[in-house]
Amino acid sequence: MTGNRPLRFGSRGSPLALVQAEAAADRFAACFPDRPRPEIVAMRTTGDRIQDRPLAEVGGKGLFAKELEEALLAGTIDAAVHSLKDMETQLPGGLIIAACLPREDPRDVLICESAESLDTLPRGARVGTSSVRRAAQLLAIRPDIAIIPLRGNVGTRLGKIAEGVADATLLAAAGLARLGIDPPGATPIETEVMLPAAGQGIVAIECRADDSPLRACLARLSDADAMTAAEAERGALAELDGSCRTPIGAFASVENGDVDLRLLVASLDGSQIFRTRRGGPAVQSYALGREAGAALRREVPTSVLAEMT
Repeated sequence: MTGNRPLRFGSRGSPLALVQAEAAADRFAACFPDRPRPEIVAMRTTGDRIQDRPLAEVGGKGLFAKELEEALLAGTIDAAVHSLKDMETQLPGGLIIAACLPREDPRDVLICESAESLDTLPRGARVGTSSVRRAAQLLAIRPDIAIIPLRGNVGTRLGKIAEGVADATLLAAAGLARLGIDPPGATPIETEVMLPAAGQGIVAIECRADDSPLRACLARLSDADAMTAAEAERGALAELDGSCRTPIGAFASVENGDVDLRLLVASLDGSQIFRTRRGGPAVQSYALGREAGAALRREVPTSVLAEMT
């Protein structure tokens, strides 16, 4: 942080990413009314450019953060605003997650005008998703459905459903809420039925570890419960070595200073689901996540672990 110039918050250029970046800038401005409101620097990432192949084939979910993190390390932006679930478990050296905004609804939402639940999807329904986590849990519940690849931002995927490319899809409730979109045929799926991705619904602000003044400022605007949940869920991922090739669900709820973490690993075809649950003091959230991840990894057969590499 230098002088009183506006901070530069880097963001992907998608509509949802920009809404999230503006929310981060608004929260900063509310906490520091005497400082200029941060400027948003929109960037197109590799993950945005490549839409015709699954992320696992082209480098993983970190492709949505790569250019932002390079700009952060180069000093051309001061902080980067991300959907936490798009960030790699291991951050580049010299970068940290300094703040999390309050968590939005973590659930997945079924988009299908002809069904009100996963159970009432027509037999053999084509469900569009490129998430191996969603696909595995869907197939565990409904092995008769057909999974077809479907990528793109929220608007693109909703458009493809309207065009009949697939009969249904799943989207994050948080994204729909932040965009103010309530599509027809939208039904939230409870986390007991489908466990979300680690970090789903959380917006993270990343900065350079050596920028102590900015770290102190960002700590003031961070939501404690969201940060606790993020630490627990990312701790589990660190043990499981999770990537976009791995069907992993993780959700930590935080209440009265305690954290309750639910975790699952699935085979790609959904035929095998392995679960664990841990609870404890919020101040030990990361260690609790590591413990849960290590325990689950010991239970998962070698054949399923092989799918994760």
